[in-house]
Amino acid sequence: MVDHLPVADPATEYPLPTRATLTLLVGRVTTIKLAYWAALTIVEAAIPLIDQRPFAERFPVSLAAVVLTSVVALAWARIAARAHDRRVGHLPRSIPTVATTFAATTVVASPASLPLLILERQRSLEACGFGTCHGEALVLWVAILVVGTLAIPAVFAASLYANVNARSPGH
Repeated sequence: MVDHLPVADPATEYPLPTRATLTLLVGRVTTIKLAYWAALTIVEAAIPLIDQRPFAERFPVSLAAVVLTSVVALAWARIAARAHDRRVGHLPRSIPTVATTFAATTVVASPASLPLLILERQRSLEACGFGTCHGEALVLWVAILVVGTLAIPAVFAASLYANVNARSPGH
């Protein structure tokens, strides 16, 4: 078991994260990413119902919503990474925890961005006779995908506590 490793020279051996640590890590990052994409999907679905103007005139509202939601999600990622858990303690920054932050949460949470892609694709076709008239809607979705897939986990991973007893790039 990982929890009961024999202790040798502390300069050469470092304990790996426990299953509880990795479960907490995946749960926190996945929750943030799912909430981020769900919030933006709801906002993007509601904007045309509230604001009847053409797409080009209401697009700045979408941009403002994306920026505000992204800032909130990034702040939440920082706070969640540094939050103390009564069972696990603080999440340590190590190669396994950083890798898990990106790998597992991408597999688990990324499909949640697909409803938003469908909405943005619809926006890109709005008031068009044929083809895509509003490519900026698709570019916005790509930017949202980058924030959700790379920026949120990166802020989370960078905000984890450095742990001298964990495997990290500095050891």
